[in-house]
Amino acid sequence: MKKYNYIPAALLMLTLVLNSCGEANKKTVTDNSPAVAVNVSAVTENNDNPFLSTSGKTEAVKSANISTRMMGYVDKIYVQVGEKVKNGQLLLSINNADVSAKLAQVNAGITEATAAFNNAEKDYNRYTALFQENSASQKELDDITANYNISKARLEAAKQMKNEVNAQLSYANIRAPFNGVVTNKFINAGDMANPGMPLLEVEAPGKYQVLAMVPESEISGIKAETEVDVILKSLDESIKGKVTEVSTSSKNTGGQYMVKVILDKTDANILSGMYATVQFPVERKSTTKAAIMIPTEALVEKGQLTGVYTVSQSNTALLRWLRLGRTFGDKTEVLSGLSADEQYIVSAEGKLYNGAKISIQ
Repeated sequence: MKKYNYIPAALLMLTLVLNSCGEANKKTVTDNSPAVAVNVSAVTENNDNPFLSTSGKTEAVKSANISTRMMGYVDKIYVQVGEKVKNGQLLLSINNADVSAKLAQVNAGITEATAAFNNAEKDYNRYTALFQENSASQKELDDITANYNISKARLEAAKQMKNEVNAQLSYANIRAPFNGVVTNKFINAGDMANPGMPLLEVEAPGKYQVLAMVPESEISGIKAETEVDVILKSLDESIKGKVTEVSTSSKNTGGQYMVKVILDKTDANILSGMYATVQFPVERKSTTKAAIMIPTEALVEKGQLTGVYTVSQSNTALLRWLRLGRTFGDKTEVLSGLSADEQYIVSAEGKLYNGAKISIQ
């Protein structure tokens, strides 16, 4: 029986031997992937332009989101996006069977009220003549007069009710408010239209404005009627403009104040939504910190986050998340995430990722 006491000890020794063999067979994994060739740049502060510049978007001065005050299914849309329309042109119709039925009832009520009024008017004229001839009493004349006034009021009420129904019908047949172009369509035939819901957007081309956002540190220097330069990079155009409105509240714009600039008439092919840079003839305050600017093309977007690849001490790519500010032409302001003289990757000849080996050109 004693020979079986050595079995646990033998199993333990066998386990230790196998583990040691496994460790001996392990190999060190090395990264043999080729380095990605990259171009880098150092962070610099922008002190070139002493004047204030802000970014914004162009939009038509005359623009309208068309909606309705009634609920119903869209029967038909008569226009397409990009189509020119004239003032009063029918754009869209909503099913109005219930309103049409109500209009028929109102017309019947007007006919009835008209007949009653005509009869009451004849009685009133007749009893007025009899009263003057002392052939009718004052009580009879008063009753006939009251009936005449009631009939007249009922006829007027019926006519006003028809005006109300006609107004409802006007909301069932949507027409262009001015000469312009259909720039957007928010609904399709067969969809349910609800009161206040935008259905179509119409703009009057030819006159455009830029809505620019100015930080609170600079808004005190912006005045109405100031002439400015507006740069449209997509068109490579610089257009003169004039400040027409300066907002006095940033409650709903995150500390930025809206400034409206009307563009001068130009032959440039301006479209709504184009990015613009507005240069105000206002010197930046000496206390204002110079902005850190990097090329917009160097930014990396992942979901709602934006960052840039920097160069680590081991010569690898390191993704750094940033908090961005305004855009000036082809450059974007960095509010936090990068410090002065730090290197970042502008372009790469391969796919970058965190830890990727890089070769600086």
